[in-house]
Amino acid sequence: MKKKDFTFILGLTLLMGVTWVAGEVVMGLWLAFNVKAHIFWFAAIVTATLVISVWHSFKEDESDLEDPKRAKYQRKTAKKKKR
Repeated sequence: MKKKDFTFILGLTLLMGVTWVAGEVVMGLWLAFNVKAHIFWFAAIVTATLVISVWHSFKEDESDLEDPKRAKYQRKTAKKKKR
């Protein structure tokens, strides 16, 4: 796992945790909901987190597709061609 993937997952988890807590506070203090609404809210937050995480894992980063040694060789040969 790369550092940027770990950072994304940690940030997503924190964001969804804060969103869940905010929803629970709103449902608990200002709006009257039954117990099932709290369960559905939790399930929605978990589902959204999983969907976003899976979407991010399937998204391909173009820099990962390029071989670093090949890129270095192409940069060196491009400089020679310009001269």
